[in-house]
Amino acid sequence: MAEFVYPAVFHLNEDGSYTITYPDLSGCISEGKSLANAMYMAQSALTQWIEYLTDKKQQIPHASALNDITIADGEFVNLIRADVKDNRAVRRTVSIPKWMDDKVTETGLSLSRVLQDALKERLGTM
Repeated sequence: MAEFVYPAVFHLNEDGSYTITYPDLSGCISEGKSLANAMYMAQSALTQWIEYLTDKKQQIPHASALNDITIADGEFVNLIRADVKDNRAVRRTVSIPKWMDDKVTETGLSLSRVLQDALKERLGTM
């Protein structure tokens, strides 16, 4: 898992909502109805933006220093962290008893999906 931290500019709108922009990520914009929602949306937007750049094999820009960000009245800067997981499929050889494989085939289950779900539960990442 890769970790990214970028400064985000939060602009307080007249209706109490927030618009969030990233000075280093042109076009990465989000909004939140409250400050808590805006923080959540900022992290979500950052994660999706980095995932997009990674998928398209584009260079990920360096983050500016917090002190280098210029803000206007009604704005503040906050650092936002995104954990980006590499979701590419990898092949692994797995051994299971023949009877279990027969049951999986019989029931139409996806062995890969069952294994992924079990590992997510075991690792506490559901």
